[in-house]
Amino acid sequence: MESDESELQRRSSDTDNTPLSPPTCCRCPRTCCLCCTCLWGLAMRIRRKEGRLARRAASITRLESPQRNEESSSSSLTLDEVTSWTRSFDLLLENPAGRSVFAQFLQTEHSDENMMFWLACEELKNEQHEAPVTEIAKKVYLDYISILSPKEVSIDATVRDAINKSLARPSVHMFDEAQAQVYALMHRDSYPRFLNSPLYRSLVKRLFTQEHDT
Repeated sequence: MESDESELQRRSSDTDNTPLSPPTCCRCPRTCCLCCTCLWGLAMRIRRKEGRLARRAASITRLESPQRNEESSSSSLTLDEVTSWTRSFDLLLENPAGRSVFAQFLQTEHSDENMMFWLACEELKNEQHEAPVTEIAKKVYLDYISILSPKEVSIDATVRDAINKSLARPSVHMFDEAQAQVYALMHRDSYPRFLNSPLYRSLVKRLFTQEHDT
């Protein structure tokens, strides 16, 4: 048994992605005795659980800090790009740096949960595997729909009720109506104020100065 446990420890310490195979018991002509099989199975379950936790942590990080993936885009902004945001709210949202700058403005108005929710819905709709869909959908609900959340977004009671009913079978489109309402709220209220804000005006002025000084 001692040699069998040593073999398991040696295999468990491997850091490569090669799948584990059951250890061979020196006292048994078959693949493995019962005790070794139990230990090997336990190691495999632990490895699979660690992989699921790692994937979950990555998904949660993207959901909670979507701007982190877009910060590098703001350093290469051009004046034409920034001024194009005045033509359409969709042009602003389609631009990674535009989303980042707009989210910064929403923070000054204490309404950045609207942008975070919109981005979370977009990420959910891009997920194609059932298990992550269920996990992400439940997190989106807890973060932005639940009345107990400090980041709760403003949506109609009927839409909220429909979401509550769909929790039993989450899907990539369960938040579509809520996302549309939040989009309309940002478009109608926040977007015009953003275009007149010191944040946006100073950005345009800085880029204008840079392009005319070169």
